[in-house]
Order: sequence, then C-alpha cells, then structure tokens
Amino acid sequence: MYKIDLNSDLGESFGAYKIGSDEEILKYVTSVNIACGFHAGDPSVMRKTVKNALLNNVSIGAHPGLPDLIGFGRRNMSITPDEAYDMVIYQVGALYGFIKAEGGTMQHVKPHGALYNMAAKDEKLAIAIAQAVYDINPELILFGLAGSESIKQGRLVGLRTASEVFADRTYQNDGSLTPRSQSDAMVTDEKESIERVIRMVKDKKVKCQQGNDIGIEAETVCIHGDSAKALNFALEINNTLTNSGIEIISFE
Repeated sequence: MYKIDLNSDLGESFGAYKIGSDEEILKYVTSVNIACGFHAGDPSVMRKTVKNALLNNVSIGAHPGLPDLIGFGRRNMSITPDEAYDMVIYQVGALYGFIKAEGGTMQHVKPHGALYNMAAKDEKLAIAIAQAVYDINPELILFGLAGSESIKQGRLVGLRTASEVFADRTYQNDGSLTPRSQSDAMVTDEKESIERVIRMVKDKKVKCQQGNDIGIEAETVCIHGDSAKALNFALEINNTLTNSGIEIISFE
C-alpha cells in the first residue's frame, strides 16, 4: 500500500488582506504549514489557523520564512547561518506558543520560499536551520525538498525528516525546483500535476525540464494554498490519489 502526507501552506492572510481558502482546504489535507509572521500571517491569523487545524484533526507545522512581507518571502536575501538560526527559533517559537495555548502539539517545521530553496543547496544554511529545529525539540520533523541539503543535514543532526515533492512545480536535472522567475516553473494543468504526483509516489521518478527522468523520494506532497484554484485542486488530488491506491495519511 502506498502512503503519502498531503500538506498545504496556510495562514498567509494578514491585517486586512485575505489570502487563500484555508478553512475549506483543511478538509482535504493531512498536515498544514502555518506562516509565522515574517513572510505572511499575523498573530490573529496564526491563532485562528491553529484552532481550525485542530478542529479538522490536521497535523500542524511552522512555516518560517525570510523577513520579506512585500516579496512574500520568495526573494533571496544574503543572510548568515547565525541569522537563519535566529529567524527559525524566533518564528517557530511564536507559533509554538499559539499551538500550546490551544492545547495542540507541533509536528514539524517546513522553511518557506527562498529560505527553503537556499537551504536546499547551501550546506551551512541547512545545518543552521536543522540545528535550530533540533534545539527547539528533537522530536520535530523537518520537511525539506527531496534529495536536498536540508534533508541530508536534518538527518545528520538527528532529526526525523520528510522528503517533500511539489504537485504544481517543475524540476531541474539536479532535483531542484525551477525558479519561479522562469515561465516554465509552474505546472498549470491539474490532471498533469496529479499524474506527476502519482508517478513520484509509485515509481519514485519525475521528468525534469531537461526531458529526462530523475529519481525522487516522495513522503509528503505540497499543494499551495494561495492560488485561485487551490481549493478545487486540493479536492481533486485527494480523491484521485485515494482512487489510485495511495493512502493519504499524516506522519505518526
């Protein structure tokens, strides 16, 4: 029996701005990555999202990003490993407080956007982030790009890791995600996205933009919550994976 965790990045609204369909998407995923205020989210949104995740019995993770609200944390910044460590401690600690106050537990940490992609290739940043997560709680699971430095360093520091794949992103020959600045970064056809996920889960392969297959380990699949079709896609991928013999289940 094939198994996969289905995660979504939520809690990205802030102030007067509403982003995504969080309450509805929570019905179709098994884990959620909640923005911690640096790239998106605010204290009230964090608390509300935590509460809704608990009501839906969805596992909760922190989604720390770069301090770039205007750029949604998707622009690279020149930061030191010490700064990365501090940013992760600060943001995970903030969300941990809300989870604790609501009577829940934190399951994982998944860096966001540019911080995620930088750490996927930068050994020193990956070590700093993994160490920060370990120092907060060595029982936390570190979500990272499959085959990346984040997964490697997370394991070396002693963390349990979850190799993540993306339903709506294209891949490069080295296993990295195609930069969003390129026109071919996104997979916009829902049927194609889901077929790619099924192949990644069952065959452990994905076709990259250079045209050849590369090996990939899929333990959790990300569906982005900020797109216009996010809710419909969450429902469709949940149903199709289940009908294809893939059990959607959170990590124990």
